[in-house]
Amino acid sequence: MQDRMTLCVSCLLGVEGLVARELTAQGCAEVRAENGRVLFSGGEAAVARANLWTRCGERVGILVGEYEARTFEELFQGALALPWEDFLGREDTFPVTGSSLSSALHSVPDCQSILKKAIVERLKRRHRVTWFPETGPVHRVRFRLLKDRVSLLLDTSGDPLYKRGYRTESNLAPLRETLAAALVTLARVRPDGTFYDPFCGSGTLLIEAALLAQNRAPGLDRSFAAETWRESDAAVWQQERSRARDLIRRDADFTATGSDLDPACIELTRANARRAGVGDCISAHLGDARRFAAAGPYGCVVTNPPYGERLLDRSAAQELYRALGPVFPRQKGWSYGILTPEEDFEALFGRRADKRRKLYNGMIPCQFYQYFK
Repeated sequence: MQDRMTLCVSCLLGVEGLVARELTAQGCAEVRAENGRVLFSGGEAAVARANLWTRCGERVGILVGEYEARTFEELFQGALALPWEDFLGREDTFPVTGSSLSSALHSVPDCQSILKKAIVERLKRRHRVTWFPETGPVHRVRFRLLKDRVSLLLDTSGDPLYKRGYRTESNLAPLRETLAAALVTLARVRPDGTFYDPFCGSGTLLIEAALLAQNRAPGLDRSFAAETWRESDAAVWQQERSRARDLIRRDADFTATGSDLDPACIELTRANARRAGVGDCISAHLGDARRFAAAGPYGCVVTNPPYGERLLDRSAAQELYRALGPVFPRQKGWSYGILTPEEDFEALFGRRADKRRKLYNGMIPCQFYQYFK
């Protein structure tokens, strides 16, 4: 790989600032946040480090180029002008996928076909061959058309970053790992903290809180597409993994407790915590969130209760929110964070949040209500 490339972490809307903070903490250069993505620069070590450590981002890509395109000819010529031969060899496999939003070129299949043709034509000229077998490592080309601006990237992650590897099974409405990581980051989970999720489901919030508290790189136990590329340096990836293992905070005095009404969720939480390597600090038991008791001098509650668009009908969800207010009392040393799309949540809960932040749970716009005063 080149020593200096423009790199990009795609992310959910609303967490760009968190991703930028992560990349800055990793020592990445020229970090700048935009809508739905964060750009930075670096070489293969930066690619490996971002894949291993990014908690809140969805993918790490190499930005090959950007340009304006309102016609298919402009789309073709723009891609043809980019240096694909710097990244793609004669045998590499390079499928093209992407999305289009608020653009004149709105047919994704047509854009895929045209971009593929442009890349093939460029490689034919540069590699002086007429046919590509595409039997080599996969270099997935991803495009984004946003307001007629084309962004073309090579996906270094492969499976999205929320696929940490610990959740082989889940409950009916699982919270994506990257969103869970964003919530516990916003809640400022501490290495010596006491954490609770009274709607634990498959344990995602508990596990992401533990990974953060112990400073475990979330991608440490999985592989990434770029590791298979012919130009990849295995020593760089090995070095970054060794560094990540050395940075684990093994003396963290952190505990996390989850509860749920479903016995299957309790077993899922325990199994997933063991797979994630944090089973020793996470416990789970059967329990009704409406009987939650804030015991001890301090604690942090972060939860994603069921709501009308996921598991309960809206009236049942509203009754649940009314019940949570009294059991999540204003108490020194305690904080609460609740993710929900319910617009009347504060009125139902019984008090205004100290802070609220708009986030997306999949395609559902939500608010993260935080109480800490």
